[in-house]
Amino acid sequence: MTLPLRPVSTVGALADALRSRVLSGEIPPGTALPEQEIAAAYGVARPTVREALASLVNEGVLRRERNRSAYVPEVTLSDLEDLMYVRRPLEDLMARAVAGRTVPGAEAALHRMAALPHDAPWSETVAEHMALHQALIEAVGSPRLERLYGALSAETRLGLVRLREVYKDRDVLISEHRELLDAIADGPQEAARAAVAAHLSHSWGGEGAGSLSRPAGG
Repeated sequence: MTLPLRPVSTVGALADALRSRVLSGEIPPGTALPEQEIAAAYGVARPTVREALASLVNEGVLRRERNRSAYVPEVTLSDLEDLMYVRRPLEDLMARAVAGRTVPGAEAALHRMAALPHDAPWSETVAEHMALHQALIEAVGSPRLERLYGALSAETRLGLVRLREVYKDRDVLISEHRELLDAIADGPQEAARAAVAAHLSHSWGGEGAGSLSRPAGG
């Protein structure tokens, strides 16, 4: 049975628009998003803006402190290194469990990434990148691993914004993930684990985007 599509609410549409701009780097880290300015820019009421911002704060895409406007959080070099420190053992568990298997959801995400138009917003690449790694985690079949990994989702997405300048040629990112999925599917377990470890061995470089050296994937 086919269910009717539900129309996107104004709140949802505004949240989608702001999320895309944040994850594309159009709204840079540290930028405040005052409700009045957002309402005027998008021609919507302030209660609509308030709900949309609250949704993005809940996702971790924005942060809000008492008596301050919502803002795009800074993800520092130290944050990124710590993020990878936590992700590596989680994805190693994935490699142990999934080695020797093809994961359709991850393959589909990589296909969608490769099919994006050349001028697609970076946020769309981020979305498929996240979908690929999430599919690998879900293939393990451990709800607890999924919850632990999901807790890192917002910071991971914000961290991926930094890679926009590193991966100006998206084909390099696609190639790296193709190699990763092939290594996992081909096995054996130790080879899959080594491929995942290499993929996550980021070298983020300095604080400025121009000083980032190319990571191994992400």
